[in-house]
This record gives sequence, C-alpha cells and structure tokens, in this order.
Amino acid sequence: MAVNGSKFKFILFEEIEPKVGLVTLNRPDSLNAIHIEMVYELHELYRQLAAEDSIRVLILTGKGRGFSSGADLKAVDFYKDKGLFNDPYTYLKAAQETYSGLITGLRRIPQPIIAAVNGPCAGIAFSMVLGCDIRIAAPEAYFVASFANIGLSAGEGGTSYLLPRLIGASRAAEVLYTGRKFRADEALQSGLVSKIVPQEQLIETALSYARQMLAKSPGGLKLTKQVLDQSLSAPSLEAAIDLENRNQTLMVFSKDFIEAVTAFMGKGKEKG
Repeated sequence: MAVNGSKFKFILFEEIEPKVGLVTLNRPDSLNAIHIEMVYELHELYRQLAAEDSIRVLILTGKGRGFSSGADLKAVDFYKDKGLFNDPYTYLKAAQETYSGLITGLRRIPQPIIAAVNGPCAGIAFSMVLGCDIRIAAPEAYFVASFANIGLSAGEGGTSYLLPRLIGASRAAEVLYTGRKFRADEALQSGLVSKIVPQEQLIETALSYARQMLAKSPGGLKLTKQVLDQSLSAPSLEAAIDLENRNQTLMVFSKDFIEAVTAFMGKGKEKG
C-alpha cells in the first residue's frame, strides 16, 4: 500500500526520493495557518504512514514564505457555530485534543521526521517542530510560543515537556513566559536546530540527512526513534538501558545486522 495524498487539499504529500516523504503545509495565503480541515488531513496522513513501510523518513515544511503561523484564529467562529464553547468537556474532546494530537501523532508514527523550517513558525506549528526528530532552519526562520500572547497558558501541544528537554528549563521558561521571537541563530546556539542553511538549500539539506538514515537498517531506524522517545521520560538510567537491551537483542537476530557485520568484517580483511 502506498500513501494516498491525492485527496489532501491543505497538505501536500510526495515521495520526493525513494523512501523519503515530503509533507508540505499548504495554505500559503494565510502563512499556512492550521485550521481544523488541515488537522484532519494530517491525522489521516499519520494513519496511512503508520502502516506504510515503503516511506522510511519524513521531511516536514511549509509552502511559501513561512512554515506556519499556528492555529487559525478564525476557527473561533467555527467553534462557536458548532457549539464547542458550550462547555469545557466538549471543547476539550472536539478541538483541544484534536490539535494536540498533531504532536503525539508525529511521535507515534515509526518514521523519523526532519523539520525544514523555512520561515515564521508559531503556536501549534512550533509544537509540531518540537515533536520532530531533527530540525534545520533557514536564516529567515523564527519561532514563537505565541499561546501566552493571546491569553492562554504557554503549555500547549507538548511545549512544556519538549522545549525544556531541548534547550534547558531556564531558557524554555523565558521563551514560554514572554512569548517572544526565538530567531534561527539563537535556535542554533541553543541546540534547538542542528543547522542553518539558505532557504533554497533547505530541502536538499534535509534530504542529505534522510539519505544517511536510509543507509541504516529499517528496524534499527524505527527502534532508534522509539528508544529516544521513551528515554525522554524514562524513570531511571536502568529503565532506559533495559529498553536499549531489548532493542539490541531484537536487532542482533535480524538479517540486517548479520549482513552489516559481514560486510564490515570483509572491509577489515581487505585493509589488512
């Protein structure tokens, strides 16, 4: 089964190279603001990717001059019309959990995800970028945890969990409390992004990472994402090592491991 992106309107999906999927947020006229229809399409894409072994790495970016301005605030009228503001529980189930599921969905699919941040990245889109595995940015990119700027808690879409682990608790607190712009050069210095490259080189740079990942075994790649994710909240070093031990044992008995070790030993003999 291949991923079917033909019915998507607000996101674009293509297999940009064999086994590498490119997901593009596709509302450039509104700086790719994320409305509920886009959310539903992303959840459908996650569902397909979870069962799709032919796509092994994902790249996530935005169309046009920016990554995304975050949740579309015009949706407030939509929520009112649908009665979602009638009581907190209705809103929680129909809206809040649906949006925050964009981040947990990214973590649950087996493919490592490279965020190629091509410009402004705010709100729930910032949360999505935090939920990716590798982040690269154009010089024009900046990040804003904009929730506190519109009267909300800055803890949204996993920001209170992920951001302190990526850049440290004190700096994360300052970014979240103030709602200020967090520019690309600061993001690089803090470790939030791995590299800054000119915008026209962004996707090619992401592909360079993807190609290196594709040289690794499919099972090893999936289990590496799993162990990194679960070790973030492991209660102890021993618990993290137990999971690593399980994963390594599974892979030692795989065809990929045997072939890789045989090839490596063969190279050693050639050098000798």
